[in-house]
Amino acid sequence: YQVQSAVTDRKQIVFTGHSLGGSIAILATLWFLEKFFKSDSKIPPLCLTFGCPLTGNRIFSHALGRENWASYFIHFVMRYDIVPRLLLAPIPSIEQEFESILQFFAAKSTNESAGGVPEEASDFHMIVMRNAASVATHAACNLMGSTNMLLETVTSFIALSPYKPFGTYIFCTGNGKLVVLRNPDAVLQLLFYSSQLGSEREVAEIPCLSLHQHFGYESELQESLEMQDVVDLKQLETLPLSAEVTGGDSATINSALNDLGLSTRARLCLRAAGVLEKRKQGNKRNIDAKEKDIHNAMNELETSYRAYCKLRKVGCYDAFKLQKNRQDFDANLKRLTLTGIWDEIIDMLKRYELPDDFEGQRAWVELGTRYRRLVEPLDIANYYRHLKNEDTGPYATKGRPKRFRYTQRWREHAEKMPAESSGESHFWAEVEELQAKTGNGEGFEEVKERVLKLERNIQKWVNGGEVEKDVLLEESTLVKWWKTLPQHHKLESCISGLIKN
Repeated sequence: YQVQSAVTDRKQIVFTGHSLGGSIAILATLWFLEKFFKSDSKIPPLCLTFGCPLTGNRIFSHALGRENWASYFIHFVMRYDIVPRLLLAPIPSIEQEFESILQFFAAKSTNESAGGVPEEASDFHMIVMRNAASVATHAACNLMGSTNMLLETVTSFIALSPYKPFGTYIFCTGNGKLVVLRNPDAVLQLLFYSSQLGSEREVAEIPCLSLHQHFGYESELQESLEMQDVVDLKQLETLPLSAEVTGGDSATINSALNDLGLSTRARLCLRAAGVLEKRKQGNKRNIDAKEKDIHNAMNELETSYRAYCKLRKVGCYDAFKLQKNRQDFDANLKRLTLTGIWDEIIDMLKRYELPDDFEGQRAWVELGTRYRRLVEPLDIANYYRHLKNEDTGPYATKGRPKRFRYTQRWREHAEKMPAESSGESHFWAEVEELQAKTGNGEGFEEVKERVLKLERNIQKWVNGGEVEKDVLLEESTLVKWWKTLPQHHKLESCISGLIKN
């Protein structure tokens, strides 16, 4: 009720939490975004966490970037606080030491006498940081484009943490300075490198400090807010590699990096994260440049090929499946051109080589939907024309390319539709499969529910303009199959009127 009231009054809602409470605040913020924040006119929420453990994996981070929600999350991290790094280690590896650490945290959080730091603190810290090193090193190799097959071999016998940062991270250096970082790949590197030991004498100090700093956010931030000394790391690819840089903005940045104890190796990893992000933006520009080619090819199919089919009084699906004339050949060339472009886009998405928000951009969602409705029927016609179903299996489950699966999910997500509900572009595959099962006038009862569902969908899609009316022409595969169905079914069918008209 309080949340609904605040939304009605156009007040900004702030969710906040320390330690595990930060994770709860994150989940509460996501709940709010899903339930209330569906319009640009709404005031966005804000989530502030302090010493929060990592929450969510790479897909989680990617999804927030896709929705442009990552900027609503701000995480404060002390330089040595172990909790934000905790889940970089698999739980089984720290389970034995973790129990005493939790007891220490519980006592500290209730202001009870916690006694000294547990004896297990040193081993606990070592195990966490050793696992963090594995995660950071593996991620850094990927950032730098390593093609060494050993990388994949290592992950087959070493369990790497799946957790990944998201949102804005503000690192507290310990001397009043704050370092702001938004690149999730760079944050992962900084979580590891900023907590490294500077000398042998710190071997005994840092494990204790890593526990005590978890409860020092209030005093640290009070000092930092008074100093107002904030360094925002934006152009990561230009970070100074030498700790000796002096003069200008680079000196300010370098001072902050030195305060976090970053080595040349650490700075190279941050640079690599920046270079990767810049490359993603470059890939996006290259893909945007091909948008004109996509439109031109689809316009040719929508105008020339559809007009040609209309003159022949045959639907595009059936004309393409027959492949009798030059126009069908030309349409196939356009199909193959579009296939190449869209497969390139999907491959980039699978390799995370495009910005996270690409899949959520309205222009590409609409373009993907238009492409799917126009070209997938041609792909299905080609699939069944060459009898690939006999070797590979049904198109829908065995032969459907990712370029259509992805673009369908884009639309369903953008329009808050149930999963798999936007199947208007591949219903022909179901027609082909049902036709094979009822080809001898038998087997109808076994597939009756599938037939009824298909008919309801065709009625909805034709009336809604999502499917062209040429699918109902007298000689179409759909109509010829439908006419072989039992008479009593056709009399009661919801598409009988559409077919007659």
